[in-house]
Amino acid sequence: MKRIYILCISILMAGGIFAQGKSHGKADFRLGNGLDIQLNDGDYSFNLGGFIQAGAQYRKDEGSKAENRFDIKYGYLSLGGNAKKEKVSFLLQLDFADSKPLLDAWIAYKPIKFLTISAGQKQTFTNNREMTFMENRLSMVDRSVMSRNLSATGRELGLFLESEFLLGNVGILPQVAVTTGDGRNSFGAGSTDVDKGGLKYGARLDICPLGMFTEGNDKIGADLAHETTPKIKVGIAGSYNSGVSNAMGEGHGDFAMYDAEGKEKLPDYRKLYADIMFKYRGFSLLGEYGNTSATRLKGIYTAANGTGELLPGDISSYLYLGDSYNIQMGYALHNGFALDLRFTKIKPEFEDKVSALKDMNAYDVTLTKYFVDNRLKIQGGFSYLDYKASNIRNHIQAEVLLQVVF
Repeated sequence: MKRIYILCISILMAGGIFAQGKSHGKADFRLGNGLDIQLNDGDYSFNLGGFIQAGAQYRKDEGSKAENRFDIKYGYLSLGGNAKKEKVSFLLQLDFADSKPLLDAWIAYKPIKFLTISAGQKQTFTNNREMTFMENRLSMVDRSVMSRNLSATGRELGLFLESEFLLGNVGILPQVAVTTGDGRNSFGAGSTDVDKGGLKYGARLDICPLGMFTEGNDKIGADLAHETTPKIKVGIAGSYNSGVSNAMGEGHGDFAMYDAEGKEKLPDYRKLYADIMFKYRGFSLLGEYGNTSATRLKGIYTAANGTGELLPGDISSYLYLGDSYNIQMGYALHNGFALDLRFTKIKPEFEDKVSALKDMNAYDVTLTKYFVDNRLKIQGGFSYLDYKASNIRNHIQAEVLLQVVF
């Protein structure tokens, strides 16, 4: 990863030197926008940016000793570029606070104004609305338990088609993706750690009946743009993952299953989401519903010798199956203070102690001070997880975060 970092810096230093020496090039840095280099009168551009989130946590399970923790939650470095005439753009994004830093690595082509075709690894739109927000654009200190139970990073490797156009004043945003179905870095660390199962097919359709949001304001939790007229985005999303071996379909090799002859046979995994987002004069509302289910279970065995046939309900101990509800609302003042409240309910498909998805209610509250909009902020959050099973202790967590986007 050191080589990648050095390469990024070298490219941008070379671009900066060139920009200084040519009248038709320029370099500019602004907090939140990174180092922006424009060449050939803006025909070519490069951007080096990222963000850091550092904080402290207090955690306690009922009846047990409390834990305190200080850490760097995220340490992002991104390198992006755009060739205007060629209609090509790219992004390379790393998280140096993660043991597997590579997050995004894609190239996009925009043949016409309302169509973008991307190939590579990127944050998919086939999950719930909150999972389409970048980690530095959340209005809470963390994602909801709905997002954390049904997704990991939300990154996928594959092909993505995105469109955006207006019918009168109504915004229409259809999106389609075909990916490996094994999440990010899906081919593992070596030649023996290969992709499992088949492909994942997903799509999302968003409609903005009252017109489009202020640019970028639909990709962040809070209403920092203070929309002057009411804005609504209604969406549905879904995916069908052919052959999964990870509880949420963002990994592989966590479990193995077979047919009667001992050959690999994995279940298929489906996700369906519906969500609505509303923003007006600093007030924001996000409502989400998610359902996950499994299919193609007949003739599956847990042992290669044809024993341990998978019975109805057994699959819930391997995959996160059930219904999830999440509602979040907040208000951002012009002076930079914001308050957000959230309630999340998780209901597993099967009432069983061995179910991977646990029956719970989650309550969250976050107070935020935006110093330079979302570029510099400090957040304090409190969460309480109320588990319905008697064998799981309820969980309390408090967290303070400082974020700088450079």
